Amino acid sequence: MREPSPRSSRLALGGGLAAAIAVGTAGFLLGRESVPPSVQVAPVAPKNPTPAPSPQPAEAATRVLGRADLLAMANIAADAFASGKAVPADVSLAAGRQFDLVLPFGCAGPSDPAATAMGWQYDARTGKLRVSATPVIWDATNWHVRQGEEAAPATGFWINRPWSGDERCPVRIGEAAPTGTVPVTLPGQTLAIATFGPNGALGREGRAFETVKRVPEFDGSLGFRLRISGRLNRAVSGGPVRCVQPVSVEQRPICVIAATMDEVRIENPATGVTLATWTVGRSS
Repeated sequence: MREPSPRSSRLALGGGLAAAIAVGTAGFLLGRESVPPSVQVAPVAPKNPTPAPSPQPAEAATRVLGRADLLAMANIAADAFASGKAVPADVSLAAGRQFDLVLPFGCAGPSDPAATAMGWQYDARTGKLRVSATPVIWDATNWHVRQGEEAAPATGFWINRPWSGDERCPVRIGEAAPTGTVPVTLPGQTLAIATFGPNGALGREGRAFETVKRVPEFDGSLGFRLRISGRLNRAVSGGPVRCVQPVSVEQRPICVIAATMDEVRIENPATGVTLATWTVGRSS
């Protein structure tokens, strides 16, 4: 037998490879024709869900009302009363809200507590400090608020400097007036906070909230603070603020904020010390 030459081997190998490629190509083309075309599905854009409305923060309804909040509420009620309009809903719905009211007093220095509703004295020789805040008692004809069949008296405090929400004694700036100007007489008290009911509504029958302490070192440069906390009540159908104009429509309305007072404190803002605390109804 004759051995195949290298050339004939290469030819045979190349021919076999070409035949295999031809058969594979034909099978691929035949398979494409026999497979049904794939269904083209249009891409679906993802849906953007409508964002749910953010719930109103609970803080707005539960936040404790401070001095500035109460003054703003009283101003709105006074404006509505003077204009003959209904009290806005945000004022009438404030009944039941908690409050924490600060009344700075004694800012001008010591005074006789027996001669003023709110004052203090300090005896440097003995180191005795006396601070006093006496509630005001209004009779049933002052505010025209009725409880049942009868007009209700009230016990509480005037809110000093109702044009300022600052809880500190004022800083005297720019007191000098130009020459030739006429001095302006400040009006009387125009805003109060009170509990309606018998004269002993605060459980003290008109007695002062008073504390006497011995303090060897005393700083009264910032006066004192009377801090009252509790909840607002509904004085009339319009809400917790009741306004009157006993003289004429040209008079600024005089208003009272109806409240249940739970606690009264006397504080020294210069030191941050609470001098006395009373749970209304029983002193401590």
